[in-house]
Amino acid sequence: MKERFYVKEGLFKSLSFASALIIVLICIAMFVVLFVFSYPAIKQFGVVHFILSDAWNPVRKVFGGAGAIYGTIVTTVLSLIFAVPVSLGIAVFITQICPHSLKRYFSNAIELLASIPSIIYGMWGLFTLAPLMRNYIEPFLQKIFLPIPVVRCLFEGTPLGIDLLTSGLVLSIMIIPFISSIARDTFELVPKELKESAYAMGATKWEMIKDVIFPYSKIGVLSGIIIATGRALGETMAVAFVLGNDHNIHLSLLKSSTTISVTLANEFTEADFSLYLSSLFYLAFILFIMSFTALGLAKFLLKRMKR
Repeated sequence: MKERFYVKEGLFKSLSFASALIIVLICIAMFVVLFVFSYPAIKQFGVVHFILSDAWNPVRKVFGGAGAIYGTIVTTVLSLIFAVPVSLGIAVFITQICPHSLKRYFSNAIELLASIPSIIYGMWGLFTLAPLMRNYIEPFLQKIFLPIPVVRCLFEGTPLGIDLLTSGLVLSIMIIPFISSIARDTFELVPKELKESAYAMGATKWEMIKDVIFPYSKIGVLSGIIIATGRALGETMAVAFVLGNDHNIHLSLLKSSTTISVTLANEFTEADFSLYLSSLFYLAFILFIMSFTALGLAKFLLKRMKR
């Protein structure tokens, strides 16, 4: 019996180690493949020039990734700005305010958003959200912010609805289920003794949420935000419908732009010479590094918070 136990234990450890090792090898293989295929572009344009230049002209065989990198960062940041407060509000409502009989329905409704294909979000954004942004929301924002000297640069231009602002809003709707679901589960893990102690000391519901639930759950909430950030960085189809394909850098959020993933989806089949294809692989390589850097930084912050 003991021999069988040790055999099974050793087999389980071996399979677990092999599974973890496979993931590491896949990541290394992806890194190597992307680097090898992007090396001609790296050799031709360098690192600093490619990252800082927004010149993307396949006819002249001149490529720069600044426009796509800028669009990727801006849409991701906008989506987090929109999604994080809403997600936390949803989690607080479901766990602390919503009647017990309705919690299940609200939770299922939020989780259903995560199962909707991204192309559906893109089509909805193009045919429903973009006209609303063009006709109502963006003109309203211009009336408010254009008179303000510094802020006006973010809202200049003709409202078209196919722009950075709309893309960030669509992305935020896509990542809300990830943040809110993890935040909800984390809030429910807060011990009842802590909440009851806060009430016993005279705290209101808001003070209990602010001073007990949020500090206790901050690591779990940050983990949800990390997952959502990874989703937003690599999203393609939903953004492709409502962002356009402009490689120039614009400060205005009402201008069209592009992201790395959108550029790859739109132009990969059009790359008819090696340098063009290598430049696209270069963009994919940069996105790979950006994702790993963001996740690594987040993991570092989590460890600091745990300490």
